[in-house]
Amino acid sequence: MRKTVLFDLDGTLTDSGEGIINCAALALRHFGLSVPSREEMRVFVGPPLHETFQRFGVPADRTDEAIRVYRSRYIPTGMFESAPYPGVKELLETLKNEGHTLYVATSKPEEMSVTILERFGLAPYFDRICGASTDTSRSTKDAVIAYLLESSGAKEDMVMVGDTKYDVLGAKAHGIPAIGVSWGYGDVQEMKDAGAMAIVNTPRELLDLAETIP
Repeated sequence: MRKTVLFDLDGTLTDSGEGIINCAALALRHFGLSVPSREEMRVFVGPPLHETFQRFGVPADRTDEAIRVYRSRYIPTGMFESAPYPGVKELLETLKNEGHTLYVATSKPEEMSVTILERFGLAPYFDRICGASTDTSRSTKDAVIAYLLESSGAKEDMVMVGDTKYDVLGAKAHGIPAIGVSWGYGDVQEMKDAGAMAIVNTPRELLDLAETIP
């Protein structure tokens, strides 16, 4: 497998849907908007919140307010309504022991991402945890990966692993191939259409695939 692996966080390393959906529902109710089914709310996991809140009726000029309400619950409670997916810790440990350099590239704010990964004992596996800025200057996956490349000096022999088309497209913008995982919150067909080089269904499958990727 390529020596440097970039991992998405939500829906890839951790099952964080419960906390994200609960906090997004709080923000929608704040605006008097109806809260859709939890299945429909799954789209909040992964993409930048500014974009997703607009899809659910929050005016573009009030998305900052929506995010403040969201974070009023997410920071003390919601971020911990999550857990690593089964097999993820073993996956990271094996890759690290085999000499791979591991990074996180997530659209979640960086400080929160570090806190979550430290809480679950996953932070030590990563050379760098790169996330969104607290404003909107660095929120898309493309922008986060650009920040990671600039700050880490990593350049070649890389692959992105994520659960949504945003991971695939963000990596593609930098000439990085991507592997999609089906256990998260994204749509498998969307990842294929975006150009994912492969789709895996378990962390074990990702390890097996690693042996075949030059």
